[in-house]
Amino acid sequence: MNIRIGNGYDIHRLVVGRPLILGGIEISHEMGLLGHSDADVLTHAIMDAMLGALSLGDIGHYFPPTDQEWAGADSLVLLTKVHHLVQEQGWQIGNIDSVVVAERPKLKPYIPTMRARIASVLELEASQVGIKATTNEKLGSVGREEGIAAHTVALLVSSN
Repeated sequence: MNIRIGNGYDIHRLVVGRPLILGGIEISHEMGLLGHSDADVLTHAIMDAMLGALSLGDIGHYFPPTDQEWAGADSLVLLTKVHHLVQEQGWQIGNIDSVVVAERPKLKPYIPTMRARIASVLELEASQVGIKATTNEKLGSVGREEGIAAHTVALLVSSN
C-alpha cells in the first residue's frame, strides 16, 4: 500500500469584532480569529497537512493573502478545492487527526459538529476525522488568549 503522511499547523490572533470560526462552524465567543479568509485555524491546518503529504506546498501558495479573491473566504470552500487537488493527484484521505489549542472557549461541545462538517466536505466518515481540544496551560500567546492554534496530521492513501 502506498501511503503519505502530512503535518499541518496554523495560528491566528484573536480580535474583537470577528466571528470565531473553527472546523467550519461559528462558535459563540467575544472574539474571533483575524485573517485574510475566515481564519479557521483548524481547517487551515488540515489543508496544510493534506498538501504537505504530497509535497504540494502550503495553502498560502494556492490562496495567497495578497489575492482579494480569497478575502473573507469560507475555509470549507478552500478545503474542498484542496481535496479535489489531492484526488486529481491520485490520492484519497485515510484519516485526519487534529488538535486545537485554545484557552477559551471550551470546544468539547462543538467537536461532533466540526467532525461531521469536515467529514462531509472531505467525503469521509466522521470516524476518519479526529479532533481534540486542549489548552496551553496559560503559557505563551495561546495561553494568554491572544490566539488559537491547530495541529493536524493527515494520512493519504494512493487511490491507484
